[in-house]
Amino acid sequence: MNQLDALKQFTTVVADTGDFKQLAQFQPQDATTNPSLILKAVQKPEYLPLLKATVAAYGKEAMDVQIDRLLVRFGCEILATIPGRVSTEVDARLSFDTAATVARAKRIMALYEAQGVKRERVLIKIASTWEGIQAAAELEREGIRTNLTLLFSFAQAVACGDAKVQLISPFVGRIYDWYKKSAGSAWVEADNAQANDPGVKSVRHIYNYYKRNGVKTEVMGASFRNMGQITALAGCDLLTIAPELLMQLGASIDPLKQALSASAAMNLDLPQIHHSEVSFRYALNDDAMATEKLADGIRAFCADAVKLEGLMSAV
Repeated sequence: MNQLDALKQFTTVVADTGDFKQLAQFQPQDATTNPSLILKAVQKPEYLPLLKATVAAYGKEAMDVQIDRLLVRFGCEILATIPGRVSTEVDARLSFDTAATVARAKRIMALYEAQGVKRERVLIKIASTWEGIQAAAELEREGIRTNLTLLFSFAQAVACGDAKVQLISPFVGRIYDWYKKSAGSAWVEADNAQANDPGVKSVRHIYNYYKRNGVKTEVMGASFRNMGQITALAGCDLLTIAPELLMQLGASIDPLKQALSASAAMNLDLPQIHHSEVSFRYALNDDAMATEKLADGIRAFCADAVKLEGLMSAV
C-alpha cells in the first residue's frame, strides 16, 4: 500500500488545486481552490477556453460578478470529478467587511444553486479575520457552510469554533516558512521536522483542543512544504494537498502510522476558552507570526484577484 492510500485510512484527503483535469488520478474526496490557484490554472492553455467562454457569456456584467461566475464554473467542473465538496473563496479584498463578505458568499452560493449544485457540496472560503469569522457565523446560521482560511493562530481557531464554522484551514507550511526565516542561520532542519515542525505543532494543538472540548468544526491542515508535514498529521480530519505532494505520497511505500486521534485528545488537559473581539485582537496582535502571515496572505490573494481581473478584461 502506498502512503496516499494509507493516509486515506485515517484522514479525508483533499486536492488543493484549480486544475480539475488532474483530479481523477488522485481520487480525493474534496477539493479546495483560492484566487492564486485559479489564476495559475487559467494561464494554462487547456483552461483558457473556459475563461473566454465566461467572458463571452457574461462580459457585460460587473467584473466582480464575472469573477464569481468563473470561480463557480471551475467549482462545477471540480464537483463533476469528486464525490465531496469544493471550497470557493470570497474576494480577499472584503476580508475586513462582514456585511460585504456575507453578501458575496450568498451570491456565490446562488450561482452554484442555479447550476443545480446543492449547498452541502460547497464550502465558502473566508479569511480568518475577526470580520470574516463573524460573517461565517451568520452564514452558518443560514445554512451556508464555510471554510475559514489563512488561519495561523490558536486564537483564530478558538474564535472559529465559537462561531460554529464548518471547517478551518490552518496553514502548516506558511507557519514553517515564518519560523525558518526568523531563525535564519540558527535553524536546524532536523530539529524542526515531522512532529517538531512548528506548523505541525500548531495544527496538532488545534485538533486536540477541538476534540477534547467537543468542538464540531472540522480541522483541515493546508499549505504543505514536504511529505513529513503531511505524515506527521495523519489522523487529522482532513488534509488539503497540492498535486505534486499527492504524487509523492502515491509513489512512496514507506510505512505510515496514525499520528492524531480524537480518543488520545480526550486524555489531555486543554480547558475550553472563548474570545471576545477585544481579546481576539489582542491575542492575534501578540502573535507576530500569525499577524504577519495573515496580512501577507490577504495581500497575496488580493494581488492575484487583480491579476485575474486583468486577464478577463484582456479577453
